[in-house]
Amino acid sequence: MIDSLRQRLTPRVTVALGLLGLLWASTAWVVLRRFLEGLGSVTALSDTSPWGLWISFDVVCGVALAAGGFTMAAAVYVFKLEHYRPVLRPAVLTAFLGYILVVMGLMMDLGRPWDIWHPIVMWQPHSVMFEVAWCVMLYTTVLALEFSPVVFEKFHLERPLRLIHAITIPLVILGVILSTLHQSSLGSLFLLVPSKLSQLWYTPLLPVLFFLSAVAVGPAMVIVESNLSSRAFGRGLENDLLAGLGKATSITLFIYLAVKIADLLVRGAWTRLLMPTLTSGFFWAEIVIGVLLPAVLLAQRSVREDPKALFRAALLVVGGVVLNRFNVSMIGLWAYTGPTYIPTIAEIMVSLSLVLGGVVAFGVIAKFFPVFSEEGQEASQP
Repeated sequence: MIDSLRQRLTPRVTVALGLLGLLWASTAWVVLRRFLEGLGSVTALSDTSPWGLWISFDVVCGVALAAGGFTMAAAVYVFKLEHYRPVLRPAVLTAFLGYILVVMGLMMDLGRPWDIWHPIVMWQPHSVMFEVAWCVMLYTTVLALEFSPVVFEKFHLERPLRLIHAITIPLVILGVILSTLHQSSLGSLFLLVPSKLSQLWYTPLLPVLFFLSAVAVGPAMVIVESNLSSRAFGRGLENDLLAGLGKATSITLFIYLAVKIADLLVRGAWTRLLMPTLTSGFFWAEIVIGVLLPAVLLAQRSVREDPKALFRAALLVVGGVVLNRFNVSMIGLWAYTGPTYIPTIAEIMVSLSLVLGGVVAFGVIAKFFPVFSEEGQEASQP
């Protein structure tokens, strides 16, 4: 075992682990300062820009990028597309870890994080954030239950495994409902700032657009995760399954694009696209690079059947959704706030640490639990 460990600890791996340890140690100091001295001690946030990187990336982007869990669960259990079952467990694990990281990022950004339990007992049914809080709490619980068969199989716990199998279908349906609610409600949140958000992004259809983009990025994230895990664990790649996901992503992107264009035309906001402004430049980048280009690429069979080309096209989708969430939650507000907010090194360190923490957690869990096990996949069927 020691010899095997020495073989794996190549100079490159040793340096990577050292840098990761240094990053996490430095981030721990940042986190300590944040909770002892407040947000102002480590962030560039202000009364003008009260939301920054931790909300735009860690929370708003994080929720969207975890959409693979509910899209794949719906495909397998609701729409009975059983051939996608081999990629279901990794998708659910990615989503579960994603939501845990979202909660951790939210804890960092809340002015009074010790009051995070208030929505449980202090109900505000007219608040969008109240609805998002409850949906995130409940859906994280659903994801934990959806992933629990992996743990039960590992430790041969037959009775709880049978119980989970018995409630899998209603559990998945509940998860899809909760995901639909809070993915769209994150868009509804920005309906509260009609005079502050650029008209390129402000629209009554924001909830619909947020949901459609989440549905598009869900399969794309599964493609990305499958490629990365294939390289990391030396396992085969489900090329035929991923090609099908690429086609579904293309169709959803074209629907999203059609709704987006129709909305701009109906509201008369399309004229802003012709203005040589920084915000219009970000909009064009989002639509052309993050929506139109991958939609066209994934519509081609030759691209979908080429694993490398499929992976690159999926990365464009992921990047497009990330840019969209930044555009809505930060860049689109520049007309009101001005581009005065620049994240501090401490903010970037926290976000990077969360992402790398999720990657390491996925690797460790996949190493010791039957996440990719074919036998486990068959045993998990209800």
